[in-house]
Amino acid sequence: MEVSLLLCLSILLILGGGCLGCLEEEKTGLLRIKASWNDHSYDILSEWGGKLDCCLWERVTCDENTGRVIEIDLSNMLDGMALLNATLFLPFEELRSLNLGYNYFSEFQGTLKLSKLQHLVLDGNSFTTMPSLQGLIKLEELSLWENKLTGNIPQTIGALSSLRMLKLGNNYLNGSLLPQVWCKLRNLEELDLSNNRFEGNLPPCLGNLTSLLYLDLSSNGFNGVIPASLFPNLNLLKFISLSHNYFKGSFSFTPFLNNSQLVVFDLVNYNKSLKVEIENPTWFPPFQLEVFRLSNCSLSTSTRDVPGFLLNQHKLTMLDLSRSSMTGKVPTWLLVNNTALEFLNIGSNSLTGPLDLHSNSTNLNLVLFDISSNLIQGEVPPYIGSVLPSLHVLNMSGNALQGSIPSSMDKMEELGSLDMSFNNFSGPLPKSLFMGSSNLRVLILSNNNLYGSIPKESNLIGLGYLFLENNNISGDISEGLLKSSSLELLDVSNNSVSGVIPDWIGNFSMLTSLVLSRNSLEGEIPTGFCKLNKLLFLDISENKIGPASIPPCANLSTMKYLHLHSNELTGPVPSALSEARSLITLDLTDNKLSGTIPPWISSLSNLRVLLLKGNRIQDSIPAHLCQLEKLRIMDLSRNNLSGLLPSCFNQITTFRRKAVEEDKFGNVDYAWAANLSSSTYSYDGELASFRYLFGVGNAESGEGDVVEFISKSRSESYAGSILHFMSGMDLSGNKLTGPIPPEIGYLSGIHTINLSHNHFSGPIPETFSNLREVESLDISYNELTGQIPPRLIQLNNLAIFSVAYNNLSGKTPERKAQFNTFDQTSYEGNPLLCGLPLERSCAPIGPPPATPPKATAKGEVGSWKAIFLWSFVGSYGVAFLGITAFLYLSSYYTELLFDFIEAHVSFLRLTT
Repeated sequence: MEVSLLLCLSILLILGGGCLGCLEEEKTGLLRIKASWNDHSYDILSEWGGKLDCCLWERVTCDENTGRVIEIDLSNMLDGMALLNATLFLPFEELRSLNLGYNYFSEFQGTLKLSKLQHLVLDGNSFTTMPSLQGLIKLEELSLWENKLTGNIPQTIGALSSLRMLKLGNNYLNGSLLPQVWCKLRNLEELDLSNNRFEGNLPPCLGNLTSLLYLDLSSNGFNGVIPASLFPNLNLLKFISLSHNYFKGSFSFTPFLNNSQLVVFDLVNYNKSLKVEIENPTWFPPFQLEVFRLSNCSLSTSTRDVPGFLLNQHKLTMLDLSRSSMTGKVPTWLLVNNTALEFLNIGSNSLTGPLDLHSNSTNLNLVLFDISSNLIQGEVPPYIGSVLPSLHVLNMSGNALQGSIPSSMDKMEELGSLDMSFNNFSGPLPKSLFMGSSNLRVLILSNNNLYGSIPKESNLIGLGYLFLENNNISGDISEGLLKSSSLELLDVSNNSVSGVIPDWIGNFSMLTSLVLSRNSLEGEIPTGFCKLNKLLFLDISENKIGPASIPPCANLSTMKYLHLHSNELTGPVPSALSEARSLITLDLTDNKLSGTIPPWISSLSNLRVLLLKGNRIQDSIPAHLCQLEKLRIMDLSRNNLSGLLPSCFNQITTFRRKAVEEDKFGNVDYAWAANLSSSTYSYDGELASFRYLFGVGNAESGEGDVVEFISKSRSESYAGSILHFMSGMDLSGNKLTGPIPPEIGYLSGIHTINLSHNHFSGPIPETFSNLREVESLDISYNELTGQIPPRLIQLNNLAIFSVAYNNLSGKTPERKAQFNTFDQTSYEGNPLLCGLPLERSCAPIGPPPATPPKATAKGEVGSWKAIFLWSFVGSYGVAFLGITAFLYLSSYYTELLFDFIEAHVSFLRLTT
């Protein structure tokens, strides 16, 4: 018995206490970690200290033989920002794995002196700099994914010769990949540098990392040619992602001839400058792909058909060949060969022919099918719903498909998004489609030849986005839509819908965009409109709405874009708009509004576009318009405005400076993410920018703003990113008087100025030469006098210029630069103007007058006055003597003269 006890004590001394659990110093070290994080951590470590043996504590793993701590997992511990002190881990000399992921660490203090550490996970924190890695000579796995790392990768990474996995994705790292770092990592099996800001060329020595299994360089700024030496020796690669970079030149698939392991190849390029050679010569690769994405590249094949090697691929779950310049027939054989296919995108090519689906080949796995923006013709097979019953997303838009929409689509019970827009479909709106999938979230049937009314029965209880614009739909707005209580966007514009806007429209409590423009709707906006508290975008222009406009009860606090133009609205500008503090676009063009521009309009501080053209608004232009500092387009033309033009428009910041991208109206795109997950890939599908190029601020709606404004002497519609840069002011067709304020010349960022058809007088301000960005300047049909400022020839962007029909004089501007392009219509109607392109020469006709002798200014004026006086007296003297002599010689005419005087000059008559 004593011998056994002595033996145990000896083993305890040798192994450091293994028989009784972990070392006391490691136990103390763990308790110090717990104490230091108490103020920031969730109550996960509450059990630490409850048991004597720390090897039994949660998130701690010990070596079974030595009892030393070899693994600590402290991921997802903290609920607040904290610093990471490396000295806390000094007691753990045998530590091999440390996981500190998904906490709120912002800074790494000190150096980890853990010479036996093999796995270090710091994902999901807020580190801005790479921690010191000196001394981690056995490190095999390093993961700093999804932090806030900046700068270039430190060269000390190259010293980690045992490294097998390096994950630095989703950071802000930049610079180029230095060969002296990467060429030494010969044992690397997994490299993830995705979603950073790296740039430059890929180092060819990456091709020497022959152990690589996983390579992800996607979503960076890499450019140049993909090195030909990159892949020939990487025969173990299973995953390659080079997407979302800027590669150019030529890239060949030949190096993969010896790779039998490849499963995923992902290359969606950011430009079309990359030419991909797939079948030169024809080949049959040894691998079986599961994911193949080759998009926005130029395929180099003999026929530009779908790559032939895909005929021998039978395990594909995702195939994306969109925007790859393919021609030929629609490759529906891909569905037959790959029964596990879940995602097929062959959109934006030049594929032709009919959509030839096999009626006896049902594909139960396909969830996304995109054939949009091709040249596909004919009718959609009537049995499409039976052969593709599991679809979540179907996009056939932008083709030449015709006929009716198949009724079998109601069998696609999982369908969430259907886009059949921009085709030649005809027939009535299919009732079967409206009675189909209750999961349908997005339905886009716009730009076809569909007719009839909106079905009165519907099962689309999950519908959020309905696009029916640009068809021949008639009838009223059907109550069948009420089943879609979650509707966020409704667009029925440019149809023949009639009747009134129903009061039940207010039941759509989630509605953010309502577009009913270019129909035959009449009556007033109903009071039900007052329930739409989330409305961001409203367009009911080009109807017969009126005479009243917006109900006083309307809540417009969230409204951003309001288009009511070309209706029959009367009365003053609606006072309900005074609460629309988020308004960006206000379009009341071509109505019958009267009164004045209200003073509360200056409170609309976010307003970028103000369109009041073609109304009966009167009085002067108020100075409080100058408080709209973000205003980019202002159109007050064709009203009854009078008085002087305010001199304060130079206070509008956006008129004064060159436009920049920050002057945003909203997001450029709206995208609906399908969020469809599969066993191998998660596909977030950007389906469309939903008919407009310009979104509504925070992607809460798919509608976009389109602004019509007269620029360069013609009406233009501005949409998309151009609205960030367009600026203009149109005050034409009013009764404005007085001089043009010289401050107008300081609007150096404006593109269009139209002051024509008013009564402005005085000279053209010399300051107009400061309008560096102006492209159209029209001050015709006024009463301007004086000369055209010669310095206007400095306006190098000027495309339209007119000073016609004023009282200008002198010489036309020198025919240089842009002014060499203007013809006589720019100057006509000014009788005292001369010079090209007018036919009136400024040179005098006949011999030049004699040059008077030189004199002082005062003496010169005096001499000419004397000459004029003597010539005047002489002329009248000669005339008087001539008349007297004539009367003296002719007694007959003398008698007639005195009879005339006696008859008409009464005070000369004699009275008795």
